Amino acid sequence: MSLDVKITKRFDGFTLRTEFTAGNTTAAILGASGCGKSMTLRCIAGIVRPDSGRIVLDGRVLFDSEQGIDLPPQQRNVGLLFQNYALFPNMTVEQNILCALKKEKDPAARKAACAEALRAMRLEELAHRLPSELSGGQQQRAALARILAGKPRILMLDEPFSALDSYLREEVEGEVGSLLAGFDGTALLVTHNRDEAYRLCREMIVMDGGEVLRAGTTREVFADPRRLTAARLTGCKNILPCVRVDAHRVHLTGWEQELAVALPVPENCTAVGIRAHDLVPAAADRDNRLPVRVGASSENPFDWNVICTSVDGSAKLWWKVSKTTLSSPPPETPAFLRAAPENIMPLV
Repeated sequence: MSLDVKITKRFDGFTLRTEFTAGNTTAAILGASGCGKSMTLRCIAGIVRPDSGRIVLDGRVLFDSEQGIDLPPQQRNVGLLFQNYALFPNMTVEQNILCALKKEKDPAARKAACAEALRAMRLEELAHRLPSELSGGQQQRAALARILAGKPRILMLDEPFSALDSYLREEVEGEVGSLLAGFDGTALLVTHNRDEAYRLCREMIVMDGGEVLRAGTTREVFADPRRLTAARLTGCKNILPCVRVDAHRVHLTGWEQELAVALPVPENCTAVGIRAHDLVPAAADRDNRLPVRVGASSENPFDWNVICTSVDGSAKLWWKVSKTTLSSPPPETPAFLRAAPENIMPLV
């Protein structure tokens, strides 16, 4: 199963131009608020009509502006979980699920399908409760049960953890992760949280300003985001301005230092990204070393954040070091920090 999307939708002061392909797996759409992530899902679901383009799900055309095809939402067989779950407030959990089974005319088959959905989401004991009588996590499971009862060909989750308290987030994330892993089809997870995206999704689509900046497997995107904004969205704190020297070397502005880079350096490269945990103390005779001065440090539950500066103080470097390596805050930073060539990301 695959999903092919190439659409344009214009709004006042904003234009959505989304183009990507998602396979038979879970893909994250990662980006900041207002970048077009949720609008993309609504276009795929048929809630919003694009101005132009084409949407094809497993060879079936859902939307094609040139051919005049625009299937209504009920014919697209798409399951979309909204941020607020969109449960009918005056209906019980069971009644909400039965609403998704209206096409099934056999009462016995409808009842069996509803019971299966309740069982799959562990909602049997909550079947006769109203949404207002459920916790946030229970509401989410009820909404997912309603969606899955309709046997969608694609499952789309719009910020599924945003309404949950922090203590519920990990538990529900585990449940959703198991659901996504067992879902036989394409699933899209909209999020602004890079950690959620990394844990739950094998593929990743990074968006900014209504456009796709980078797409690929999650590991590929994290290892080589290519674009400066994509690097920031995936959590890279060290974005260092540079000038390209050749295909595998750059000169860092402010550090007056050359670095070897394993990835090809594009002609229009303006910066490199180095993730804070990829920096290590280095001897003075090692390659790719950066001279640093003592900086401030802050403590996390499992690691230290150390802010270093260049010798003249004009440039800053974030260094993240595990407490298994360093059990107490460093009295001073090493004279040099180093990043291996394979851990340096050329950016444009």
